Amino acid sequence: MKEFLVRGGAALSGSVLVGGSKNAVLPIIFATLITRGVSRLDNVPNIGDVRVALRIINELGARVIRTGSTLYIDTENLEYKEISETTLSRIRASTYLIGASLVRFGRCKISRPGGCNFSDRPIDLHIYAAECLGAVREDTDIVAHKLHGGVVRLRTASVGATANALIMAAGAYGVSEIYNYAKEPHVMALARFLASAGASIFIDDEKITVRGGSLSGGNIRIIGDMIEAGTYLAAGVITGGKVTVRGVDARDMSAFLSFLTALGCEVSITNDGISAARGELHRAVTLTADPYPAFATDLAPVAAPLIASLSRGEIYDNVWRERFGYLSELSRFGLRASRVDGGAVIHHSLLHRASSKAPDLRGGAACLLCALCAEGESRVASADIILRGYENIDKKLRALGADVIIKHS
Repeated sequence: MKEFLVRGGAALSGSVLVGGSKNAVLPIIFATLITRGVSRLDNVPNIGDVRVALRIINELGARVIRTGSTLYIDTENLEYKEISETTLSRIRASTYLIGASLVRFGRCKISRPGGCNFSDRPIDLHIYAAECLGAVREDTDIVAHKLHGGVVRLRTASVGATANALIMAAGAYGVSEIYNYAKEPHVMALARFLASAGASIFIDDEKITVRGGSLSGGNIRIIGDMIEAGTYLAAGVITGGKVTVRGVDARDMSAFLSFLTALGCEVSITNDGISAARGELHRAVTLTADPYPAFATDLAPVAAPLIASLSRGEIYDNVWRERFGYLSELSRFGLRASRVDGGAVIHHSLLHRASSKAPDLRGGAACLLCALCAEGESRVASADIILRGYENIDKKLRALGADVIIKHS
């Protein structure tokens, strides 16, 4: 197993280029399965979740060539097969196989989604969307002899269900309408990829309208990862330095930047990137994770060490109400928190060195933030969990002045 060894206490400063968005590239990789020909994806991060996704589509017959950060994915000749539960359980994005397989093969085995185990992850909305477009349940399988246009009214603005509905609508013949859709930037990126492959997609505030059919290979540059960017901005603030992130759209991060400002940080947006540093005053804050454009649930764990070290506050999560398991690991560093209904009260805390274990991807990043802030040597085990979503995070942190290495434990 791998672990991060961190000697904390140094103020991190400098500029860092963030990679392509994990949350954007994964549904796009699976969406290539509904096209015929070669798709080109630029700015693809070389992270654990991407490697697993590519392994899955490779098992279905896709040919993948990587040149630097560019992927060429040839999906001309595919063959249906059941992917092992072990492989599927490694990433949550495996749920996108439901839509992609129904379009390309007319069937799919329903499996429990993988990824971080911080909350129950029902897939009822994914199946509902498939049924709206002509699919039917058969025991543990879902089949569709031919998907057709239809109306999908999502009960909640689920990112995953919206992405699956988009994939199926793009591959179905006829016109589909998706109501109460998720508006996250990575969902919009998927829509742009599908449009580049030949789908007709119109988006307004009320619904997404899709005219689907036969698609060819698509082309897209993956958007910058706003979660990675937020993590590095937080690293600069919590250590008393100033970090500038490049390669991400500030508009995608407006809620997080507003949080930093509310906390008392100095935030600036220029042509050189987005910068953040500590301010003179530190204020108590209350943040609530909700669907975009509200505060992103993936950045809530990253916010917790900032709130604790600079001030105090409360965190609520309306996307994953039980996503607070990371607090027990952060408590090893001295972070004090009290759980309340739907959230947690974060008390002002003096963080100290500790040995911890990444409880999940973003909770692991929060452990790293505590380790970077605390004087002395800290360890964060289960490094592979963090590396699922952060490319070269150790090298990027060292470039900012951190003393951090990954070693085999």
